[in-house]
Amino acid sequence: MAMETTSCPILNTFRFYINKSYKIPRKHLQFPSFLAPRNFNSSIGKLYSDGWFVNSSSSFDSSTQDTPSRQLAILLQVEGVLMDVDRLGNRQAFNAAFRKLGLDLANWSQPVYQDLVKKSMGDEERMLVLFFNRIGWPTSLPTSEKETFMKSVLREKKIALDELVMSKALPLRPGVEEFIDEACEEGVPVVMLTAYCRSGEKQVRSIIEKLGNDKMTQIKIIGIEEVKRSSYGQLVFGEGVASDLGEQLAKEARKAVSAEEQRIAKEVASILKLTVDIDTTSSEGLQNVVAALRAGAEYANVPVHNCVLVSGSLSGVAGAERIGMPCVVVRSSSTARAEFPGAKAIMDGFGGADLSISRLRQMLGS
Repeated sequence: MAMETTSCPILNTFRFYINKSYKIPRKHLQFPSFLAPRNFNSSIGKLYSDGWFVNSSSSFDSSTQDTPSRQLAILLQVEGVLMDVDRLGNRQAFNAAFRKLGLDLANWSQPVYQDLVKKSMGDEERMLVLFFNRIGWPTSLPTSEKETFMKSVLREKKIALDELVMSKALPLRPGVEEFIDEACEEGVPVVMLTAYCRSGEKQVRSIIEKLGNDKMTQIKIIGIEEVKRSSYGQLVFGEGVASDLGEQLAKEARKAVSAEEQRIAKEVASILKLTVDIDTTSSEGLQNVVAALRAGAEYANVPVHNCVLVSGSLSGVAGAERIGMPCVVVRSSSTARAEFPGAKAIMDGFGGADLSISRLRQMLGS
């Protein structure tokens, strides 16, 4: 889907060059010079149907490019998909934070934790308020310091959770390794997205490493550096753009993505009958998700509409919908109550009656 939420002569010109419905002989196809990054080689590029020109080079073997299996690629978010970190480690991380801060009376059993999650709808600050209102706040804590105190607990909790993930103590979701094996056996590229993740790339990569060396050699990991080096990343983030006009195009692209994010936020608020104060001056989250998805498709050497994002977050679904990439959600404990109207399907896990490569092909009609 082209970026049409803002009016921009440059973007209109860009679409004029590359969004034609008829075929142009290669010898007559000239990419506008002002759009080309310094190290961009158009002779190895592709024009995709969503209107972006991207480099077709890939870490995957291009010898099978025209086979049916190459018409599908799997992009996986890691958090909530490969591992349900919140379900496995959140409670333990809170208890570790309480110990670190000397809060001896604070220790959440599984029933207590589940009750707090239910009553707070997963809002962690609210969980702390409910709990300490129940057992009593630290006697030495002034009322005016409660917010600072909660931020300290949440900071220590995040540190403890990161350490749990890095320690390799938490297992992957059941069936996910078999799902990756099935994809690799069928020659379907598998791309792991670690760019712009909530926990940080280092922690997320440690989750991927649990797959083992054999599987690691068969997948591609797309982090922030890979996104920046992608053709789309160079265009939108302005790295390697050769002229002032190219830089202006990159800025206009950011504006278009920003406007689309605001539209999605307002629609969600309307559905939930909420009044929200939307900051229209800074909305880079969706832009970053879109950049990661496009980079993933580029490295897989498969058009965006033939890739499937396996997502564990609302932002992933919104980004996929923004560019016309099919998306399947695998629920986690943190998204058990969330709605995903933009997803093609919502699954509880991998294998059996849930997510498999064959079921994906059925959903896509391929």
